[in-house]
Amino acid sequence: MEQRNGKAWLYLLPAILFLGLFMVYPLIDVFVYSAEEGYNSASQTYFGAGLYNFSYVLHDAYFLQAVKNTFILVIITVPVSTALALLISLGLSSIKPLRNLYQTIYFLPYVTNTLAVGLVFMILFKKTAYTDGLVNLILHWFGGNTVDFIDGPHWAKMFVLCFYTVWVVLPFKILILTSALASVKQDYYNAARIDGTSSLRTFTRITLPMISPMISYLIITGFIGAFKAYSDAVALFGTDLNAAEMNTIVGYVYDMLYGNSGGWPSYASAAAVILFAIVLTITCVNLLVSKKHVYY
Repeated sequence: MEQRNGKAWLYLLPAILFLGLFMVYPLIDVFVYSAEEGYNSASQTYFGAGLYNFSYVLHDAYFLQAVKNTFILVIITVPVSTALALLISLGLSSIKPLRNLYQTIYFLPYVTNTLAVGLVFMILFKKTAYTDGLVNLILHWFGGNTVDFIDGPHWAKMFVLCFYTVWVVLPFKILILTSALASVKQDYYNAARIDGTSSLRTFTRITLPMISPMISYLIITGFIGAFKAYSDAVALFGTDLNAAEMNTIVGYVYDMLYGNSGGWPSYASAAAVILFAIVLTITCVNLLVSKKHVYY
């Protein structure tokens, strides 16, 4: 038995070393940096330890703007993308001819480069000296006014960012939910059909409970992914997100490390710890809620 345990630990050793080196150690290092006050990256020195870095970050207008943008992005994109993915997956599951072709078409945005998709969205929404963009052209057809979605008001830029984010994450959710729907036993639907159960009741009493673990998984990972958003905003509004008032929490961390205001790893670490606490709290809440509403 001891020899078997020794072999098991030997097999696990590469994974343990990898996780320790690239996950545990950096996490501990971030907490240490966040407590070092007045850290100088050139001399690797600091003059004290405490909570000043957290106080500075929480009173920084750029960070507060980033938190606001991130929460708006999370609150809008996670439920909207999950609901749309569920509707599209239901439609795909009910279509037998060319089903694989439709699934491939819906999955294409997921394998397309993020910056390339962002460039397409800029062409669709950005006003230039030669054109107002395709979206503004459509608005004109319906009698609407021209809106500068890229360099205009904050609500317009948030609309584009949310639209873009939903577009990017939708294919993966459709793939997961389509697979979940295909795994539901047909016997349940046959029994419901024999009993004369309506389509709505069949969906709420059979389909939703059976695929609830996958929905819960997509919601939790959706929250985590939305809180880590950064490349989406860069693809649409460039690297100077503070000037565009479209920065996210991850973007703020990056700016504190490498941006125009970079060179402050302690502030970046404090912001990262705050983000870690937010994501951990929301994930725990989601897990508690899922215990009551998810059927395993």
